Amino acid sequence: MSRHIQVTFDAHDPRALSSFWRDVLGYVHPGPPGADLPDGADPLAAWDDFLARIGVPEEQRNTKSAIEDPDGRGPRLFFQQVPEGKVAKNRVHLDVRAAPGLQGEERMAALEAECDRLLSLGATRVRRDEPAPPLSAGFIVMADPEGNEFCLD
Repeated sequence: MSRHIQVTFDAHDPRALSSFWRDVLGYVHPGPPGADLPDGADPLAAWDDFLARIGVPEEQRNTKSAIEDPDGRGPRLFFQQVPEGKVAKNRVHLDVRAAPGLQGEERMAALEAECDRLLSLGATRVRRDEPAPPLSAGFIVMADPEGNEFCLD
């Protein structure tokens, strides 16, 4: 029997980091409990209203955030505020499949295009690894706005 997973990120700014990954993956922020948000409604604004209504102090309203796959296939990502910064290389990282089925220069061009898009969202480019068949099709290592490394693969 397979299991569903949630990937948890430690973050200084859970809302900002979840918004970055939402845009990277095409995910959505879910609405607060019991909320039925109309099309086009801002779920983060709904969370602000909900947290204020239940008495959560303003300085505690950015301690957690989450995003979900709107199609229900991918894992939920959860972001929790921590006081310490990232001090070493990730022990786990995400591979973002940005060029499925492509190979060679066509693949690398697709990865470069996605790299450019993610740079505009606040990512940092770390390095490009060229294709080395048959073991590697090539990839680009990047970091999110809080320094967590991931690969465009």
